Amino acid sequence: MTAVDADRNAHATPAAPGRLRTAIRRLGRLLPTPTGTPFTFCYGLILLGTAVYADFGDQATVDQLLRDSSTDAAHLTDQPLVVLVASALWVAGGLYSAYGVAFALVLTALERRVGGARTAGVFLVGHVLATLATELPVAGAVAAGQLPESSLHRLDYGISFGLMACIGALSGLVSRPARWAMLGVAGAMCAQDLIELIDPLASAGHPIALLTGIACRSLIRDGLPRPVGARERAEAEADVVPPAAVPPARAAVPAPPRQRVEGDEPRAAADSALHSR
Repeated sequence: MTAVDADRNAHATPAAPGRLRTAIRRLGRLLPTPTGTPFTFCYGLILLGTAVYADFGDQATVDQLLRDSSTDAAHLTDQPLVVLVASALWVAGGLYSAYGVAFALVLTALERRVGGARTAGVFLVGHVLATLATELPVAGAVAAGQLPESSLHRLDYGISFGLMACIGALSGLVSRPARWAMLGVAGAMCAQDLIELIDPLASAGHPIALLTGIACRSLIRDGLPRPVGARERAEAEADVVPPAAVPPARAAVPAPPRQRVEGDEPRAAADSALHSR
């Protein structure tokens, strides 16, 4: 090994741990933490616990809990607040659901930008509005005799409505390429649900929740510092007026004319007589 190679290795070695720490730090910001994103972290632990129990617990007990947590029209009529909260404590699909991963990534990103209270508000508004918008028409159709009474009892639970609302809200706080990518993926999922129509109410609730989150953008941005883009930064720099030249510390100022004082005339006459001699 030459002296040049040894010197190059000596300079390259300290940089590798620094890059690794930076990569780990950036990766850590994608996941919820108890101090950085307390709402997402605590809520995620609850969802993890219920998902584990749904996969490995007593199946009869799990089925009964899911039926009691369902936000169908019958439960919404009897105990709306209980089922609206209980239905959001389960992840459809359990541990192997993609909703759990999306929940951690999307809500972490949103909470880091707007805080836990606004993130919880967006999730709750999307979850409640999409649920009511899909279930209340069913209750009305049953009351009008257009649907059988069995339509009032169905299994409806999960975090997908709240997650869709958070995706819509987050799309207004990221860069333009990321925004269109997020909305494109979410829109494709909604379109697939509407085409397949496996669960008509859930298929209709997802786009409603997404639009609800988009409508919440202006509310969650209120009071937040507005990011300055490259174009705005360039315009601001162009408007800056260069400072004027600083005058020298001591400027040459002409002396003011000497005021005539009484008694100067005889002195001036004597001086002229002396010079005339």
